[in-house]
Amino acid sequence: MGIYAGFAQEESKSISGNIIRERMREGKVCLNYTRFLGYTKDKNDKLVVVESKAVIVRKIFEWYLNGFGVSKIKKYLDENGIKTVTDNDIWSTSAIDRILSNEKYVGDLLMQKSFTEDFLTGKRKKNEGELAMYFIENDHEAIIDKEIFEAVQRRKSKQE
Repeated sequence: MGIYAGFAQEESKSISGNIIRERMREGKVCLNYTRFLGYTKDKNDKLVVVESKAVIVRKIFEWYLNGFGVSKIKKYLDENGIKTVTDNDIWSTSAIDRILSNEKYVGDLLMQKSFTEDFLTGKRKKNEGELAMYFIENDHEAIIDKEIFEAVQRRKSKQE
């Protein structure tokens, strides 16, 4: 009985993975929008800007380009009671860095940057070439201009 359960589990894992990858190949977005400050989804599952939160994203980019580091940005956000995407009062420097690096803020989408490594535990792993990634340009409304985003990426690469 255990062997059959194992086969059934592997088949379920394979079917699930194949369906998700096929949707990505077709350009259908598979995205947890609750983790992106400044966006929500509309009734058609399309990302739409939430202006009251998008202002914070724009400020983070502006401050960074004006010479603020992520620690200084974090301090400002914390001291001024600006909430994170998960409604926390305390920001992490890694969350700010992820915002500054995320192509979604210019309206583009890179799917499958990570994947579920262990189907049973749900453990995720950064995709380092194990699986294909799918890039969709101009998928949704941008919060940040591409020029600003690229300037931030150049500044970030000089600091590494």
